[in-house]
Amino acid sequence: MADLGHPQNTIAILQKYHFVFQKKYGQNFLIDTHVLDKIIRAASITDSDCVLEIGPGIGTMTQYLAEHARQVIAVEIDKHLIPILEETLSAYSNITLLNADILKLDIQNLIDTYNKGQPIKVVANLPYYITTPIIMGLFESHVPLDSITVMVQKEVADRMQAKPGSKDYGALSLAVQYYAQPYIAANVPPNCFMPRPNVGSAVIRLTRHPSLPVAVQDEKLLFQLIRASFNQRRKTLVNGLYNAPDLSFSKEEITNALSKAGLSSTIRGEALNLEQFALLADILKHND
Repeated sequence: MADLGHPQNTIAILQKYHFVFQKKYGQNFLIDTHVLDKIIRAASITDSDCVLEIGPGIGTMTQYLAEHARQVIAVEIDKHLIPILEETLSAYSNITLLNADILKLDIQNLIDTYNKGQPIKVVANLPYYITTPIIMGLFESHVPLDSITVMVQKEVADRMQAKPGSKDYGALSLAVQYYAQPYIAANVPPNCFMPRPNVGSAVIRLTRHPSLPVAVQDEKLLFQLIRASFNQRRKTLVNGLYNAPDLSFSKEEITNALSKAGLSSTIRGEALNLEQFALLADILKHND
């Protein structure tokens, strides 16, 4: 089977099937074998792993995954790619191909069926407009995951691993770091894709924490506070939380909670780390 990591092989299969790129699916296919090797290494795929690949495209990375993993479940939303995938993956007996929307799929059922309920590894070259909903959906569903290794827009990768006080730090940084340890494994220039995207990309591995790094009484409240504090980034935390439509604390309650947490009433959300947000959530929870 032709290695699709080489551009001429990708062009040949696309021409054979008269494939038209779908802008709505944000399709950019990898055409660089070095990057494919880096993804496999970053994800630490072994022959005992069950891998969920989201958006296999024409099967470029799927071939590499199948060479290294015990089982690959490839979920592709575009029905026009299914005949291509059936051809490019025909040599492998350890791939299950599903034409489905990952956001509507029962992932727990897949894990139970193909990996006896044990943690899987997720690998994906995701359309950039849907990166965050997919990653957060996987974490928030609490399905058994070992890690998520994804190709994302470079600036999104930077935000995922950003620390308090930096310009990239925000709600996404805190949400990802609540569930996982982020590590940028490689930066990927636009010429590694067909068609070329307008932005640089990065491969980031999110390794699921064995247990959550902070204990918090109300997870929903924690993330409401985090979102509210970054929605109006230039405002003080007091004003950000007071103006949030889904929170109903008075300015006095917020100021008192900050004081109990040992924080200034003029502090901004970007200065708080995850532990401080969790402490604040617990204090405010008792005000309810």
